Amino acid sequence: MEPGRRDSLALLTDLYQFTMAYGYWRAGRQREPAEFELFFRRCPCRGGFALSAGLGECLAFLRAFRLRQPEIEYLQSVLPSTTEKAFFDYLLTVDASEVTVSSAPEGSVVFATVPLLQVKGPLLVVQLLETTLLCLVNYASLVATNAARFRMLAGPDKKLLELGLRRAQGPDGGLSASKYSYIGGFDWTSNVLAGKLYGVPVRGTVAHSYVMSFTSLAEVQPRTLKPLDGDEPVDFLPLAESWLRRVCQTLRVPQDRVNPGELAAFVSYAIAFPHHFQGLVDTYCIMGSGIPNFCAVALALNQLGYRAIGIRVDSGDLGKQAREIRQVLRTCSADFQVPWFATIPIAVSNDISERSLEELMQEGNEIDVIGIGTNVVTCPLQPSLGCVYKLVKVNGCPKLKLTEDEEKMTIPGSKMAYRLYDATGLAFMDLLALEEEPPARAGQEVAVCLLGRSEEARRVTPTAVEILHRTYFKDGQVCQALPSLLEIKSHAQASLSMLGPAHKRLQDPEPYQIAVTEKLHFLLNDLCRSSR
Repeated sequence: MEPGRRDSLALLTDLYQFTMAYGYWRAGRQREPAEFELFFRRCPCRGGFALSAGLGECLAFLRAFRLRQPEIEYLQSVLPSTTEKAFFDYLLTVDASEVTVSSAPEGSVVFATVPLLQVKGPLLVVQLLETTLLCLVNYASLVATNAARFRMLAGPDKKLLELGLRRAQGPDGGLSASKYSYIGGFDWTSNVLAGKLYGVPVRGTVAHSYVMSFTSLAEVQPRTLKPLDGDEPVDFLPLAESWLRRVCQTLRVPQDRVNPGELAAFVSYAIAFPHHFQGLVDTYCIMGSGIPNFCAVALALNQLGYRAIGIRVDSGDLGKQAREIRQVLRTCSADFQVPWFATIPIAVSNDISERSLEELMQEGNEIDVIGIGTNVVTCPLQPSLGCVYKLVKVNGCPKLKLTEDEEKMTIPGSKMAYRLYDATGLAFMDLLALEEEPPARAGQEVAVCLLGRSEEARRVTPTAVEILHRTYFKDGQVCQALPSLLEIKSHAQASLSMLGPAHKRLQDPEPYQIAVTEKLHFLLNDLCRSSR
């Protein structure tokens, strides 16, 4: 969501939030202290973790939250005509100045049931915040998690380029995908506006249309290029043609099969961007035209002191083609005595999914850069994270949602969340405790009850304990220094590094343990019995 549009988000909610608000107001309950928790019930994509994201957007929304006269007039037109005018007058006074929000730092590893956000404040106000907070957290966390899965498959050394804007769910979806895929571990985006708004590094070269737009060498204008360390321009086209003859001889490729329009496109682009020349080599025949043309232009640039920055392939068997291309680059490097030529980065794209990326990595490859679009921005394995926003306390009384679907049962009361670490420094359990309980401490034994299991309490002794949540919003203001996007990205990778390999497996991960203290377990059972 573009900065500067926060003042328009007060109505970015469901109508029933305002009908409930009217009900609270009519009953005189609008200022009762209440607490909600925002969490998800299952880890996404059949995995074992998620990354929390969207906190910065939530805080910006809260700072600007207010209903102004135009919004009030619209509400008057859609709510029943029997709604009292005094209610709309009251809405004009509503803001988030009495709201407190606690959260794990953005980019943290999070798990099902453990709150991403804890929201406290007047009942009417915190009810009105529900839908917008869910909207800002759900997709952001899902995309960040999806991107982290791609990063884990690719390994730490491959560069990942997000290029899904044209496939995203509208402009806001495209911007969010670019921002949060960066947090999840991508290196670059093709989205220029995301670069401007969020500082995500941007990358891009040419499409097939650029290559196809050239038919003959006569279309190359201008033709000259200054050497890097020289003053006099050189006619670059015949230089590239002379190198093409040598390359075709070395590679044993008939020169009459090389597409002249493709050569013209490469020459034209190299003259325009001599420091940033990258060839898209699969418009016609990769090994019979694209690679010879690229090598000729790159070697001509080298003669003038420049270095090509890469090759891109957008179709076919990407792993096989990358290996063949690398062998050609090594051959040219040796034959023409240009050592750096053998290591020119190879970039690939072509509807890459988790499965195809896993196959690429298993077979070994010579790929340096991977461009992923549709499958990172649309999250096809799971279209929504499924976050919910549930009341856990009102007017000092813990609240429990008890349904026939056990998965939808909530955990009542104001809570603290702790992450427990073992002697190896890895997280092994998240523990929920009532706010008034003594804090969990390193080296001290604590009795816990695992969620989803009927067994008796067990005792664990953590080597280290982390308090998961910090207060980020209070008295209408952000009360923590917020990190940069790069710092959030670094925190995400650090947080993932504290999770054991079995919990990070993308398929059939070992379930991470979520537990409650004995006291919270007793409260939960008491409320269950009294509610039946």
